[in-house]
Amino acid sequence: MMKKALICGISGQDGAYLAQLLLNKGYEVYGTSRDVQMSGFGNLQKLGIKEQIRFESMSINDFRSVFQILRKIKPDEVYNLAGQSSVGLSFEQPVETLESISVGTLNLLEAIRFTDLPIRFYNACSGECFGSTTEEGATEETPFRPRSPYAVAKAAAFWEVANYREAYKLYACSGLLFNHESPLRPERFVTRKIITAACRIAQGSKEKLQLGNLNIRRDWGWASEYVDAMHRMLQQDKADDYVIATGKSYALEDFVRISFEKFGLDWKEHVVSDPAFLRPTDHFMGLGNPNKAKRDLNWVAQNQMPQVVEMMIEAEMANTKTKKKTSVTVEQES
Repeated sequence: MMKKALICGISGQDGAYLAQLLLNKGYEVYGTSRDVQMSGFGNLQKLGIKEQIRFESMSINDFRSVFQILRKIKPDEVYNLAGQSSVGLSFEQPVETLESISVGTLNLLEAIRFTDLPIRFYNACSGECFGSTTEEGATEETPFRPRSPYAVAKAAAFWEVANYREAYKLYACSGLLFNHESPLRPERFVTRKIITAACRIAQGSKEKLQLGNLNIRRDWGWASEYVDAMHRMLQQDKADDYVIATGKSYALEDFVRISFEKFGLDWKEHVVSDPAFLRPTDHFMGLGNPNKAKRDLNWVAQNQMPQVVEMMIEAEMANTKTKKKTSVTVEQES
């Protein structure tokens, strides 16, 4: 029989790639939004899969709404990718961040418990929970030391999942995903900000790219690979938590340098460090140890930061060419 999957947060980067993966595997895919009629689902349109998704309006912070949707769809798998997703924005909206992530996760877990259906539940956790890691990288046993409201919220949700797995025997697991990027990232994320600025400057823009601390190090991977790990977690005999990462970190300066080198440019001529972009608290090193995922899930990241930069630039330039062609066509028609 065709499996049913419910993706909460389907409009985001991970939700769109996950929907694409599950459709390719023959799933019947449902996606939720607070108000389906008002949501554009732009990422699903970019991937050309919007028409294959079934949408339901659901407020993840309203237990009754969550419970009703689960009873209606009766999914085999539920993927919780919903909630405020920006670390930087969480400092400006800490209450909304905590509520959308921790309360939303709790409502899903409790609704699954009340339906008494054999639902397998995936929760999107984050490598941000660890704070600064060592050069060996964080494992599933590394203590949490969150350094942002976003990380605090994700840590709370992680322990909710662990508790429901142990206390109520739910099939529930969390993926501790380190940074993963793609062209579907909004420009408020620093990686997309860098890529789009480098492309504009290469085409003649005189702007200066303003960034914060260029010395921070992160473990960057490719988003469409990471959603494959999510799916694999729910196919195991026993629910468990996994660190998903490339196992290699780079400085933000490296990301910037490689981005500009792709166009033969010296990044130092186009980038300025602005204290306004520094976070109230931050961590220096972000590095994950994905050995458990390799052992249990047979999952290994295929692309690291240099390849991520190259693919994001290719997509951005292709998108720019498409916009120019569309603009020319419109002008000719008018």
